[in-house]
Amino acid sequence: MPASDLKIETRCGIARTPRRILSIVSNTTRLKDFPVGFFAEEMTRAFLMFTEAGHRVDLASPKGGEVMFDTHSDPRTPGGAYADDLISLGFAHHARFGAMLKDTLPISAVSVDDYDAVWVAGGGGPLLTFKDDTALHKLIADFYERGKVVALICHGSSLALWTRLSNGKLLAEGKKWTGFTDEEEAEANAAFGMTLNEYTIESELAGVEGTSFLCRGPNEPFAIRDGRLITGQQQYSSALTAELVLEALDEY
Repeated sequence: MPASDLKIETRCGIARTPRRILSIVSNTTRLKDFPVGFFAEEMTRAFLMFTEAGHRVDLASPKGGEVMFDTHSDPRTPGGAYADDLISLGFAHHARFGAMLKDTLPISAVSVDDYDAVWVAGGGGPLLTFKDDTALHKLIADFYERGKVVALICHGSSLALWTRLSNGKLLAEGKKWTGFTDEEEAEANAAFGMTLNEYTIESELAGVEGTSFLCRGPNEPFAIRDGRLITGQQQYSSALTAELVLEALDEY
């Protein structure tokens, strides 16, 4: 009899204390003259995992109001690469959750004290809309300095390069973290037949002292937890990154 037939294994669910999580996505902007927003799965996969764990998730954007999935990541795009993303498709068609995309909370209306963690999705918009948004930078710094969990994924990780703490240091300084890599940028450029971003997360690292940007190969799932800072490399890392957030909240 094969050894596998003799193996007995059980699994139990985890009872979690309900928490409140703020999920932030980019407002819509234009990249190379086409509209971009945020990568669908990088918000929706974590949203589902958090709500299934019993946590409440609010959806916000820097300016508030209507937001959009990047067309590339939208499962409703005819012939699109992510037509099988059932989680994002279900989110978009859900009566209550889908309505959130029409009316996100502006960060000006957010009280950090109301939340235990913040999750920031990536996509086409963040490199363009997050870089000079000092109000957003301050919000992320406030989350971190008040002992909250800060999770950044893909291009959302760019905030680690722009968020300054009260001591003047960047959030990335002294941290081990990850995000969308130059190799992945090159693959995206080849797929679209153009250079999408004039600068990248890795190219911005030069001016940051004592930071450790770690990564795996293109499109390999990879996530890092460095204390209360949790980062994911790209969309394929959404579940791994969300799992680290759930674990961190259990310790909180």
